[in-house]
Amino acid sequence: MPPRHWLMKTEPSVFSFDDLLAKPGRTDCWEGVRNYQARNHMMEMKAGDRVLFYHSNADPPHVAGLAEVAREAYPDHSAFDPKSRYFDPKSARAKPRWFLVDVRALAKLPRPVFLAEIKANPRLRGMALVRPFQRLSVQPVTKEEFEEVVRMGKGK
Repeated sequence: MPPRHWLMKTEPSVFSFDDLLAKPGRTDCWEGVRNYQARNHMMEMKAGDRVLFYHSNADPPHVAGLAEVAREAYPDHSAFDPKSRYFDPKSARAKPRWFLVDVRALAKLPRPVFLAEIKANPRLRGMALVRPFQRLSVQPVTKEEFEEVVRMGKGK
């Protein structure tokens, strides 16, 4: 099966694309997702799936880089750690509630693709990111949407 495509949101003040680039192997786990629908999307991810790395809560919000799923879903260790801000006392190791994937940075886009540009592009009008009330931190993206954002990130 060819790789699928996703958009993963992060706040750059918490974890940015540059932070991912600085990690050993340019890889890190995507911990702390505490929304069931976003978790379910992560559980569908396969190694090699492509990811748009999106900086939310940035000024302005934008797609910063490209990544791939490096490791498929496994229990989110932060849910079991009482010292973690992502701790969930209802999640048990024997029956985990939350999962994560590992992502690997592929490339920083030559230029960021801003949310306003995505919204203005008629080819992206159906993208989950631009739908009203769409706040999921993990969203599916069609191959065409992914390719269009990548094209936009290469500049004019």
